[in-house]
This record gives sequence, structure tokens and C-alpha cells, in this order.
Amino acid sequence: MRNLLNPRSVAIIGASENPAKFGGRVMHFLVKHGFEGSVLPINPSAGEILGITAYASIGGAPGPIDVALLAVPAAQIPVTLVECGNAGVAGCVILAADFAEAGDEGAARQDELVQIARARGMRLLGPNCLGFINPALKLALTSSVALAAEPMPTGHIGLVSQSGSLMASLISHAQDLGTGFSVAVSVGNQADLEICDFVEYFLENHATHAICAYIEGLKNGRRFLELAAQCRAAGKPLIAVKAGGSAAGARITASHTASLAGSNIVWEAACHEHAVLLLDDPEAMIQCADFLLRFGAPRGDGVAALSPSGGTTAVTADRIAAAGLRLAHLSDATQRELHAIVPPTRPLNPLDIGGLPREQGLAGAQRCYELLAGDPDVAAVLVAVATTPQLDDKVRLWGGLALACGKPTAILLTPGSLVDGARKTLRELGCPYTNRMDDALRVLKAALDYGTALHAPPAAAAAPPGFDPAACRAAAPRSGHLTEPEAKALLAAAGIATLPERLATSADMAVAAAQAVGYPVVLKAVCRGLVHKSDIGAVALGLGDESAVRTAWRNIGQGVARALPAAALEGCLVAPMASNGVELIVGATWDAQFGPVVMVGAGGVLVELLRDVQVALAPVTPATARALLERLRAWPLLAGTRGRIPADVDALVNVMVRVGWLAATLGPRLVELDINPLLVGNAGDGAVALDARATLAAEPQ
Repeated sequence: MRNLLNPRSVAIIGASENPAKFGGRVMHFLVKHGFEGSVLPINPSAGEILGITAYASIGGAPGPIDVALLAVPAAQIPVTLVECGNAGVAGCVILAADFAEAGDEGAARQDELVQIARARGMRLLGPNCLGFINPALKLALTSSVALAAEPMPTGHIGLVSQSGSLMASLISHAQDLGTGFSVAVSVGNQADLEICDFVEYFLENHATHAICAYIEGLKNGRRFLELAAQCRAAGKPLIAVKAGGSAAGARITASHTASLAGSNIVWEAACHEHAVLLLDDPEAMIQCADFLLRFGAPRGDGVAALSPSGGTTAVTADRIAAAGLRLAHLSDATQRELHAIVPPTRPLNPLDIGGLPREQGLAGAQRCYELLAGDPDVAAVLVAVATTPQLDDKVRLWGGLALACGKPTAILLTPGSLVDGARKTLRELGCPYTNRMDDALRVLKAALDYGTALHAPPAAAAAPPGFDPAACRAAAPRSGHLTEPEAKALLAAAGIATLPERLATSADMAVAAAQAVGYPVVLKAVCRGLVHKSDIGAVALGLGDESAVRTAWRNIGQGVARALPAAALEGCLVAPMASNGVELIVGATWDAQFGPVVMVGAGGVLVELLRDVQVALAPVTPATARALLERLRAWPLLAGTRGRIPADVDALVNVMVRVGWLAATLGPRLVELDINPLLVGNAGDGAVALDARATLAAEPQ
């Protein structure tokens, strides 16, 4: 990786003087930006290109050659790779497309490239990529037109992108912001070198202080999380934008858990748990990296804001609340000093400093910022700049103060071209800024989230008391869809409570069971392959006497026969009616990228309609389980509001922890598990699984 990204010699196969061609643009950029290493143009018909000696073949060029960029058509790539390997080239950058992204035939052609490279000890970047830049070496090994601008944006952000065009756009965006890169690389199809290889390189690279990744698909999700943990330990922010997550990897299954805990929500949970800052906008990703580079991670979560405009102050207050950020509670001392500067009728956070007498304009602007930034509850400051007298002077003042005191400060420049001079000033100072409120709030929220994660590393999960992995494995003897009794046996092995219920195989047995457990009762069909019992009338609730039980038995049998004519009704579960509590769903699933996942959400028959769910990688600690609950919209029902008795949250947390350990114990065998509903009683009354289903994969051979 060091040789590839820090080469002493580069060969351009398909080099040209024509900037309309890929090989021509690369050559122009190498010359334009002044790469100080050896440049070897390869073109069978040219003796000299842009004043540099050209060679007819890679085999005829002097070595050693660290990197060769292949600017030739896709059909010529295999033979060209063979020539590079024979010439001792260490690594190749392949710009050409029409490989794995073009379907099965293209994937086969791509596999051939990897085989050629591995047989000759070469590494590949691409195909279908735009190469990379290393500004410290003045190296632009890319065909992107973004490199027509000078100078290359040099800095401490390491960027890896699956999209070449997006990489180029972010290079241009960084130039506008006044920030830059240690290396920016596009990986394309990741045939050989992939995103995690570059994250690992950036983690160990001393010139890289923050890492940004645009991701469409990971080749190894667990490796990514291992690297994320190392980034957190090293204090290097890892910031990502992932595209296509809403539908990618979605499975059509019979499980609520699997459909609710789709790939995107699992990805978000994995990032949250490993302090990966997940943003939805690539430009904001670079802005956030730049912000953290300049100021470091905030401590705390209180935000203070000021503006020279009353209207902007009001909008800022609304937007801060909508973004889920907390306005800091200013100390009495801070309030007293602020009220000595601004009229006592004005709210102090956000603070309107407009209309101050001219003689105290700059001094007041300075002192107000210093007071807000110095308050003990303020972790970050938002300065929303609007039109104001001495505008450029105030922006210069605020930028300098922010950098001097080190308080994370987002400067938002709301006027348009009127503040171009102020933008230039901030770039010269090295102070980050944004032009839109959305960007400012994204940056602040991401930075505050990162600070929280960085300063509170997660505790290791410990198995709950009495949890027996061997018993859990023994309760999972078969594969396929489990019946409800089988699924509940699995729960019992994990230490999760169920109702005292009995399996009846006739109406007479059902009546006897109902009398034994006590009326009113519930009757539920037991039929292998039957998943959503309520959809076909295979559940009867609140049965109060023998006649109701016999009628329900008959109706359930008829409903199953109509809906599943080939299925065999094994009987019905008879259980006491239980309804006093909050209904939730707790489940687990196996994610192909990240492994076992535990899920909790609002339960019952409306679970998929409400879609109020939270997920975490399993196993989970009690603290993590509780944090998931507190993020639910249904949390007030559990916490107790408007005179309600609080639910037994401790019992619910215990169930979540045990489900997580069950999922971790069974691993990929536990394809999916639903407890729906889990009835959570009042504080001290416990939680009980009213219904459950599970799907198990076969034991690996």
C-alpha cells in the first residue's frame, strides 16, 4: 500500500499528448502539478510525450516501476496486465469499465484480472476507478478533470471512494473549503484492493488524521468494524456515507425481525456502536472531517448559538431543536455578564447580538462569543452570520477567536456573494465554515455524536446470570421453521419466561387444558410452516367457557385447512389470557455483513405498520439495551407518563440481553427469531413471551 500510494516511479500505459483522452489527461496532470518522481509514458508510436521520453512497451521502460496506470480499453487489460507483471510492476491502476458492474460475464473477466495479478505478485486498484491523488507528492494519478485546478488540496483527510466522479467532486469541494487530503483514492469495483485496505492504510499513516469513506458495498463488514474500533482507539474520526442502503440486501422473509432489521438499519446500528460517523451527504462528510481536524472532538452536548439578526436567531432556535440538539443551559454568571451587553429582555441562547451600539459592536461581538464559548455547559458554538455592520471584521474576529480558544465552532455564512471576502478570510485563517444551515447542523450533530462515542467507549458484554450456551444449542436440534412450542423451548433454554401453556391435539383436550390453566384462555394453532397466525384466523382470544373453546377449535381447524391445505395441524396451544402490560417485539437475526443482531420495537399486530424499532449488534450490554429502548417512540409508554405506572424495564432489558446472547451463541444457525408480542408488565411484574417463532439453518458440515 505504501508503494502504491507513495510511488517513486509511475508508468502511464496509453499515454498521449491529447487531453481529450484518459492517458493524455493523466500525463498533463502529472506535468502540471509537478510530480517529482519518475514518469514513464508508454505508447508504441511516440518517442516523446510532453517533453518526457516515451517507451514502446512497459517491458522496455527502465525499472523498478512502483505503479502503472492502464489507460487502455477493457479488451486490452488482460494482456497488458501480463506485460506489467513480467516487467516487475508492483501495482496497477485500471481505469477501464465493463467488468463486474456489467453482469456475470464482466465479473468473470474481472476475476481473470485478479488471477493474473496474484500469479505475478501485483496489486490492483480498480477496475472502473479514477485512480488517486497524493498531494504531498504533487501526484495526480487520475484522469479526472477536477485536477485541472491548482493547487491540489493538501491536508490530513484520507478519502476512499467507490465512485470516481464523487471523489473528484469532493476534491473540488475541499479546494473551496480550504481543506485537503493526505490521499484521495477511488477503488471502483474493488477487484483486489478494497475499502478496508485503504482504511487500514490511513489508520497507520501519520499524515492522515481523519478518514472519509464513500461506500456502496463492503467486501468484509466485520473487518470494517474491527478497523473502526482501532480508529476510535487512535482518535482518528472515521466518517462514512453509504449509498443504496435502503433496499440493498433486503430479504423477503416470513420474519418481522428480518424485514424490520434490514441491511440499512443494521449498518446504521453497527456504525453507531463503533463510533463511525454516518452522514447522508458526501460534502458534509468532508466538512465534518475538516471540523474535527481543526477543533477535535467536543466534550458534552450543549450547543450555544449567536447571530447579529433576530430573525436568523429565531430560525436557528427552531432548527437546532428539529435537529435533536440540546441548547446549553448557561450558568448564572454567564447570564449576568451577557445581560450587561445585550438588553435584559433578550433570550440568551440563541443570542441575538444585533443592534448593539456601534462603539461596542466589535467588542460586544467578541465578548458575547467568549462568554458563550467559555460557559461550562457549552460543548460547541454555532455562529449564524447574517448581514450586519462590520460584517467582514466580525467574521474574521469570530474565526480567530474560535481557533484561539479551541472551542468547536460552526460558522454559518448565510449571505450569498456578499460574504465572499469573509469566506476567503476564513480559508486563510484555516477556520471551517458552511454556507447552509443544513450543513452546519449536520456537522455539529456528527461532531457531538463523535465526542460522545469517543469519550465513553463501550463496555464489554457479559453473559447474564445462569445463561447456558450448551442448553441453548441443545434446544436447537432441527433446521427450518420452528413451531411455536419449539421456539419457546429455545427461549426457555435462554432463560426467557413464557406462559404456562399446554398443547392439545383434540377439542376435548383443549377444554381440559383450559380448565387447568383457568379461563379466559387463548387458543393458537400449531402448524409447521404457519407464520402469521392471526392472518388466517388461527388465533382465538378471550375464550371464557367450554363452548367458546370448542367453537374456536373448529374455526381454527377450518381456517388452517383453507389457507394451508397441504399442512398438518399438530394441535393448538392453550394458554391463559394475558393483557395487562405493554406489547413489544424483541427479536434476533443474522446479518451477512455484521453477524448476530438484536432488535426491539413496538409490538403486536401493528409492528410492521408502526416500524418503531431499534437494533444493535449482539450480544448487548444492559446499558446498550436500555439505550435502544430510550430511542423508541414508544419509550414514554415504558417510562410511565401522564400518571401511568412505569413498565418493568429491567425485565425487558434482561430479555433483550438474553436474546442477544442466544443469537451470538447460535451464530448463523439462528436465521431469525421473533418474540411478538413480549408482554412487559408494570415495574416488578416481569416480562413474558406470549408468542414466538424462529427459523434455524442446518448445522455446518
